Amino acid sequence: MSSQDKTPGVIGFDERHSKLAFARPNFPHAGESDAERILELMRQLNRDDPEPEPLDEAAARRALLTLLRDPTLGCAWLICNGQAAVGYVVLTFGYSLEFHGRDAFIDELFVEASHRGRGWGQRTLEFVEREAQTLGVRALHLAVSQQNHAAYETYHRAGFENRGFRLMSKRI
Repeated sequence: MSSQDKTPGVIGFDERHSKLAFARPNFPHAGESDAERILELMRQLNRDDPEPEPLDEAAARRALLTLLRDPTLGCAWLICNGQAAVGYVVLTFGYSLEFHGRDAFIDELFVEASHRGRGWGQRTLEFVEREAQTLGVRALHLAVSQQNHAAYETYHRAGFENRGFRLMSKRI
């Protein structure tokens, strides 16, 4: 057997990583009391971003609290390993004639490095898709950095299609 084998009793077995591979994330709905933890995770996301922009913490806090207080804008969930939040995902709502109704944007999805590469992102996308369907969403959108190959592959495996253009934005 290979030293790369992850089976108990086999050389190279890493019990902590094995437990993560088989652990199931849970997704509690985020509320105002979760804002500080999400902001901490937002700082990690910003540090990990291959194309980071400075994080305006005051503006980020205001925007997050506005979203958490108004369910017509969207939803946020923590990504938890047991009781510990190891990530978060934010879904914001829109409306599209092209997609024949309500659409939504996965505005942010972050999983701590310790939980990456073990299916947590994939499980999060599956969860968000189910939730979006129950909310009447007809299409999901997201943007991904061209340098973030792992995220791109995760999204592609989840059925997201490259539409041949990168999201363009203008702050007003």
